[in-house]
Amino acid sequence: MSEYRMLVNAEDEWGPVTVLEDAELRILAFGEHDEQSKLLKATPHIPRHTYLRAMLLALLFTEPRSVMVLGLGGGVLIHALRQFDAAIRITVVELRPLVIDFCKRYFRLPLSKKLTLIEADALVYLAQSSHKRVDMLFCDLFDGQGIAAGALSTVFLQQCQRQLKADGILVLNCWKEHSKDAALLAKLQALFPEIYACLTGSGNWVVFASAKPLLAGQAELKRQAAELSQRLGFELQLSLNRFGRWQNT
Repeated sequence: MSEYRMLVNAEDEWGPVTVLEDAELRILAFGEHDEQSKLLKATPHIPRHTYLRAMLLALLFTEPRSVMVLGLGGGVLIHALRQFDAAIRITVVELRPLVIDFCKRYFRLPLSKKLTLIEADALVYLAQSSHKRVDMLFCDLFDGQGIAAGALSTVFLQQCQRQLKADGILVLNCWKEHSKDAALLAKLQALFPEIYACLTGSGNWVVFASAKPLLAGQAELKRQAAELSQRLGFELQLSLNRFGRWQNT
């Protein structure tokens, strides 16, 4: 990432946090070759990373009034949700106060009464949470080494399910290697009747778990995706083309 200028660099007990930028982009990084988040300065609600576009396919299947996001990053997901519906109540759980601070200062986090920021370990928070159930839960728990330890455990997935309303949707950002993880699929199937996934061009495996079927007819989904793309301000069809039921292989 040598083509970018370093804007700020700091370190906490979990390691470095760096903000880089060029004329168009601002990047949050947790390591030398890491790129946690990439924000377009002119249009912060348009994700550059394809895994975020894939995660937002969940909006095809419900219009949430309440959302929980585990892992703040640079806040691009929050910008996109605000573009979709400014009235959504969003709760974000983020482990690192430094990330929260940098997101506010350098990534234009859209602060409002509808946004609640909680500084906590998501795994501990969900275990102890008295938070109202939500319509949608996005889990994007990565650190400089990959997916945070415990973020795909049976106990944690059970806690995610309990945090959702009966017809809620869980969205997990994983690595493409997890597409072959039969144990993870089995854990999810024990909790949710319907499991779907999308392999992204950036090498992520985005999982959607729900108590209700999500797939409509292909023509209807394509029509809905066109409407959602217009509402969000970016194209979703490529992600939809890769979306389908996660089957045992």
